[in-house]
Amino acid sequence: MISAKKRVVLGVVVLLLVGAGVEAVYWLKHKPSPSNSITLYGNIDIRQVQLAFNDSERIETLLVDEGSAVHAGQLVAQLVQKRFADAVAQSKSSLAAQQQVVARLLAGSRPEEIAEARADVAAAKADVQAAEDNLANAETFFHRQQTLAKQQYVSLQIRDDAERTYLTDQATLAARKQALEAKEQVLRLAVLGPRKEDIAAAQASERADESALALSQKQLNDTQLYAPADGVIQDRILEVGDMATPQSPVFTLALDNPLWVRAYLPEPEMGKVALGMRAWIESDSFPGQRFPGWIGYISPVSEFTPKNVETTQLRTQLVYRVRVYACNPDHRLRLGMPATVVIPLNDNPPHATDAHPCGTN
Repeated sequence: MISAKKRVVLGVVVLLLVGAGVEAVYWLKHKPSPSNSITLYGNIDIRQVQLAFNDSERIETLLVDEGSAVHAGQLVAQLVQKRFADAVAQSKSSLAAQQQVVARLLAGSRPEEIAEARADVAAAKADVQAAEDNLANAETFFHRQQTLAKQQYVSLQIRDDAERTYLTDQATLAARKQALEAKEQVLRLAVLGPRKEDIAAAQASERADESALALSQKQLNDTQLYAPADGVIQDRILEVGDMATPQSPVFTLALDNPLWVRAYLPEPEMGKVALGMRAWIESDSFPGQRFPGWIGYISPVSEFTPKNVETTQLRTQLVYRVRVYACNPDHRLRLGMPATVVIPLNDNPPHATDAHPCGTN
């Protein structure tokens, strides 16, 4: 016979076994199925560009305002151009003058210049011949007067005058011979044409003037400010009449197409996602709407969950920063907007790509 105490203990054990069996059956029937998506939380991020002129001058025109949508290459502002236009005109004139110098050197001496030099040489030879004849006559006359003066047939004054004439004709002949040599040198140079060194120096000056013109033209072009990419004017910092410098931005341009959600992926989920996987972006500002996106960046370094990120995981859990890109042609998603990212895991093969389908850089 089993004592009453043992029957009670046996009953309790049976009840416990039955309860455990029921719980096991219930757990097997209601076992949670693996999640087919990953949900992340983050905020909208965009890139910004500070638009500034490449030179210093007062602003003449501003063509866009805050909130204006602009396209790549669109003119958005312009400086006062007079100073730069005058520099271009001056450079053009200097270049034109130097081009004429180079052209003259390359063309060499004109036939008329050579003919003139030949005529000058012929005239100089005639002058030398005349001086030689005069000198011969003066020498003969001087020697005759010297002989007569010794015989006291003429005065010493006449002899001295004849001597001075003879010496003067000697000096005249020497001068005309030097003039002849100079004119013959001019003729030789005219026939040979300019020196190669002179031509090279003139051409180098021409290239310097071309560079100066290109620089002044570039400075004139820099008085116009163009949008480097599609985007929206976020801030209009300067106004017409302000002095613009390369260090003073005129506009802040928001590059919001594409933009991305900055979110954090828990470490246990790392093996489930890859670059290029599709994702959906949801925002409280647009209830019931989902924006298509794709995973464009996964940080190679882990970190602790930032305090400003709302997740259902513990804040001490390691996470990886990710960027989920999305096209934003209508500019509805804005900087700082809280967003929820849903990454489907079923039928979502990674297709990493360097390009995005938004049609902008």
